[in-house]
Amino acid sequence: MKRFSFYLAALLLVALYSCNNSKTKTRYLPESTGGINSLMVVMDTELWQGAVGDKVREIFAAQVLGLPQPEPIFSITQIPPQVFKGAITHSRSVLFVEQDSLSLAHVKTDVYAKPQKVAVVKGETFNEFSDNLDKIAAQAVASFKRVEIKEAQKRFLRSLSKETAFVEELGITLKVPSLYKVGKQEKNFVWMDIQIPKGTMNLLAYAMPEDTFSADSTFVRDIIRMRDSIGEKYIPGPDVPGKKTFMITEKAFAPYVFPTEIGGKKAAEARGVWEISGYPMAGPFVTYIINDKENNRKLVLEGFTFAPSALKRDYMFELEAILRTVEFEKKS
Repeated sequence: MKRFSFYLAALLLVALYSCNNSKTKTRYLPESTGGINSLMVVMDTELWQGAVGDKVREIFAAQVLGLPQPEPIFSITQIPPQVFKGAITHSRSVLFVEQDSLSLAHVKTDVYAKPQKVAVVKGETFNEFSDNLDKIAAQAVASFKRVEIKEAQKRFLRSLSKETAFVEELGITLKVPSLYKVGKQEKNFVWMDIQIPKGTMNLLAYAMPEDTFSADSTFVRDIIRMRDSIGEKYIPGPDVPGKKTFMITEKAFAPYVFPTEIGGKKAAEARGVWEISGYPMAGPFVTYIINDKENNRKLVLEGFTFAPSALKRDYMFELEAILRTVEFEKKS
C-alpha cells in the first residue's frame, strides 16, 4: 500500500510538472498594435541624438523607392528604455538599440505581443553599433515589412469586394476591399479603382505573351515599352483638344527593378513614376510581372496612385498588400 501511495504521489508530481510546463509553452500574448508602417525604436535618448541615431535613421527612415517625393519606409517613434512598458510593448514592429559590452544583432518573433517582430542590436562603440546595424538591416527591414503587409491585409479582409472580374478574365483571385469598383473589364484586362481625397488608387491586371521579354539586357526597356503600350490602349488621360493623352512611364528616370516572389511564383517587381503623355499628371506605380508558366503567359499586376500634394507611401503600401494576395485558379 505504501509503495502504491509513493507511485501515485510521483505520478501526480509528474502530471503537475507537465501541466505547468504546458502552460509555459502556451503563454498568452496580447494582440499587437500600432499604425501601418510605424516602428517603435527603444534606445537611450543620448544615443538617438548622436551618430548611432543617425545610423538608425539612415536604415529605417530611408526613402521609399519609386515615390515622386521623399517619404521614409517607416514612421519612427523613439522612446528611452524606461518608458517601454505596459501597452507600448504591444507595438507590432520594435527595434531595441542598447549600449552593452555584448555585441550582437538578431530579430525575434512575438516577444511581447502577436504578431510582432523585435530587432535587437547591442554594442559598446559606434563601430560595433554601425557594423551590427548593417548586418541586420536587410533582415530587419524585410521582417518589419512582412508583418506590416499582413496587418494591412488583415484590416481589409473585414470587408471584401464580391467582384469576379479577375477570375473571369484572368483566372486569378485578389482580396480587394469592397470600396474598390471595376472601371474597365475587357478580354485579359481588368482595372479597378477607388476614390480617395483629391485622387484615386488603382489596380490593374492583364496577361502578356510568355515571350514578351526577350533578354535580360533589355528587360527594363521592355517593361517600359509594355507599360506604355498598355497605357495607350487602356488608360486614357484627360480630354485635351488636338492631343491624345494616355499613361506612360516617366521618361526622366527608369523604374527600379528587383526579383521577387508573388502568389508562389517567381516574378519581377518594378517601381517608378507614371505620367500622362501630353498632360501634367503623374504619380507612383508598382508592377509585378509574374512568370506564369502553367498558363503560358506573363501575368502583370499593377497598382498606381494619383494623389497630388498628398503623401503616397501608405496608399502604395495598401496596393502592394492587395496585389500580394493573388491566387491562381487550379486547372481542372
